Amino acid sequence: MEKIDSYDRILLETLQENGRASNVELSGRAHLSAPQCYRRVRRLEAEGIIRGYSAQLNPPSIGLEIVAYVSLTVDRAQCKQMRDLENTLRAFPEILECYAISGDFDYLLKIVARDLRAFSEFLNDRLTKVPGVSGMRSMLCLDEVKQAAPLPIAG
Repeated sequence: MEKIDSYDRILLETLQENGRASNVELSGRAHLSAPQCYRRVRRLEAEGIIRGYSAQLNPPSIGLEIVAYVSLTVDRAQCKQMRDLENTLRAFPEILECYAISGDFDYLLKIVARDLRAFSEFLNDRLTKVPGVSGMRSMLCLDEVKQAAPLPIAG
């Protein structure tokens, strides 16, 4: 965090609120010139602090009614092929997020599906067939209490 100063914090907070903020808007918030803001944002992108920009869609409005979390257990004999397993998981468009975790399971996945039948088919016909997957537990989300929020920028 040494390379992030107070101006960068303001820019990052603003861009998390509105990824489409113009350099003029950024300059007004950070009290810097628009060219200075442009250079700073490009540096933050080049350093990988800003990973990208995207539109946040409402899943049900595009026909994705099911959001679920699935915990995966991996067969210990497959540990040498973990990267292959991870590449396979990355390739599924239904998997929005995938984390290697500690505890009783090896991975935690956030999955979306059109409906319960599509979710079941994804689990039974595709995910269980991935080499190395030895077990899973699924949890269906009933309601979204809090959306993905902006990251807190330490000061």
